[in-house]
Amino acid sequence: MTDAVPSPDIHQLKANMRASWMAGDFGFVAKTVSGAAEAFIERLPITAGARILDVACGTGNTAIPLARRGATVTGVDIAPNLLVQARERAAGENLAIQFDEGDAEQLPYADASFDAVTTMFGAMFAPRPDLVAAEFARVLKPGGLLAMANWNPASFSGRMFKVTSQHVAPPAGIAPPLLWGDDATVRQRLAAGFEDIQTELIPIDFDLPTSPAGAVSFFRRYFGPTQVAFSRLDERGQAALAADLEALWASANVAPDPTSRTLLHNEYLQISARRVVS
Repeated sequence: MTDAVPSPDIHQLKANMRASWMAGDFGFVAKTVSGAAEAFIERLPITAGARILDVACGTGNTAIPLARRGATVTGVDIAPNLLVQARERAAGENLAIQFDEGDAEQLPYADASFDAVTTMFGAMFAPRPDLVAAEFARVLKPGGLLAMANWNPASFSGRMFKVTSQHVAPPAGIAPPLLWGDDATVRQRLAAGFEDIQTELIPIDFDLPTSPAGAVSFFRRYFGPTQVAFSRLDERGQAALAADLEALWASANVAPDPTSRTLLHNEYLQISARRVVS
């Protein structure tokens, strides 16, 4: 499986992506998966004192539990408003975490700076995956750990992104982010710089105290990419997208009382690999 050729107007694309992640208030969405982030970090063989880079760190869901374990953590993200929240969360727990604004495709760090690189539902959205993989390899020490958590195409999140893309077309020439959740694609992308590549599907539940329609409204208000997708449609288009998303959420809802709670089973692909020792 090969990646699509990226759009020639990469600077405009990056500006649009940055604006998309700054829209809404991702902090509210991050809270719904914070427990899963802690579980993801708990599974990693990271010891106190290790130097860790958390790429596309958002509001600190993975950086914070890493720091709690005694690691020396740096988080990097393209959205400065999310970094403000991350710094506030870290300060609230008296955790010394460095949070920087930066791009996963051009990380502002020296070669072989980190013992591990982590990313959860973040770097997968960068438009040029080959550059992302190369940057992961560059900043890792030989033998260093790469750990990713990426939505996979068959997951509920994958289906949600697919529904949205049927109403608002994604940028032309860009590889779908969900390919970072495809085992064969991941192995191809990491082959040049990594070894001992392992993948595993991990279950994760979405549990919201509202109806499926309320869940859609929640994402429409707080999840930047969804908010931006709606903003690109006229009134009729917005109604159609909302209806399709509500139908998807309702069809997957297994809550005993679906009028007041939305509980659905989701999953992601966990990836671990080791930087090739030259």
